[in-house]
Amino acid sequence: MRISLVAPALGVALALTGCAPDPAGPARAAESFHAALAADRDDAACALLAPKTAGKLPDPGQTCADALRELGLGPGGAVTDVRVWGDNAQVRLAGDTLFLHRFDAGWRVRAAGCEPVRDLPYACEVED
Repeated sequence: MRISLVAPALGVALALTGCAPDPAGPARAAESFHAALAADRDDAACALLAPKTAGKLPDPGQTCADALRELGLGPGGAVTDVRVWGDNAQVRLAGDTLFLHRFDAGWRVRAAGCEPVRDLPYACEVED
């Protein structure tokens, strides 16, 4: 998955409007996602995915939980950085980078297992 971030422009816009984004929600969602994976609760991890992401993840005849298990995403680890731009966020953990979106039901993972690709956007194992 290639995600282009316009973070600097959005960060400036938020700073100018006086709206301070709260990093706690995305951080909790990212930690919960990896905690569910670590506890072999793949169905719970799937419930934390954005609907479009959960729908695109499995191959035909496969469940979302089966697909996550097959990917074998590594441990997330501690949160090292959170960036929030309106309804979108990037959470960096010691062992993963995730992109999230805020829905009415809360923060959901749009992409996980992401690594930067030099001068290009991130490449992700799980994507929408």
